[in-house]
Amino acid sequence: MKKRTTVWLPETLVGGSLRKTPLPSWGNPMQADLAFPQSLAEKYRPVRIADFIGLDRAKKVLSAFCKRPASGAWLFVGPSGVGKSTMALALAGELQAELHKIPSQKCNAQTIDDTVRHCWYAPMMPGGFHVVLADEADQMTNAAQLALLSKLDSTDPAPNTIWIFTANDTERLERRFLSRCKVLEFSSYGLAGEIAAYLDTVWHAEGGNGNAPDLGRMAKDSRNNVRDCLMRLEVELMAL
Repeated sequence: MKKRTTVWLPETLVGGSLRKTPLPSWGNPMQADLAFPQSLAEKYRPVRIADFIGLDRAKKVLSAFCKRPASGAWLFVGPSGVGKSTMALALAGELQAELHKIPSQKCNAQTIDDTVRHCWYAPMMPGGFHVVLADEADQMTNAAQLALLSKLDSTDPAPNTIWIFTANDTERLERRFLSRCKVLEFSSYGLAGEIAAYLDTVWHAEGGNGNAPDLGRMAKDSRNNVRDCLMRLEVELMAL
């Protein structure tokens, strides 16, 4: 009978933080096949700030921030699919920070308190910072926004903690909340050409032939939503 071993999967969400979680396997863990199929959107997700299509201003600002990181709050504002959450993950990766992810619709007062409690402990990652990513902050309740006010200023901040909120717009966000964040715009304007060239590279890398679909039209129809474009391209590749 083969000896049971354990393979450790990195970055699994546990208790609001990403932790390594054991996956049971049999035989030599070095021979374990974990190469599960991925969607193109996941396979080609950028992992470094410099890897993003366009977003020149955002990349410049955040690259400068990585050189001199400091506690505080950021609000990434822009249309869906432009890379706000992925950029936050890339920032956390380059800072080697411990990541705490608050999913969409889960950013309430209780979750905020639980997350802050984690951030009072020394981060397990070598970068020395906690990064809290709260997606779709424009869907937060007023109570959640009020709960954050003292956490984002000098009243009751968690040490070495960088908050990153994402939002499609700021209409539902309180002025007091906005005044505590560095607001960074993410725009997809004028990216159709760059996206089409990128899709052409992916198309050929994935075995596409010379009869590629109209990639410029695909980018336009998706309103320069890169994630949506990759999902559409995947369907086209399946049809070959």
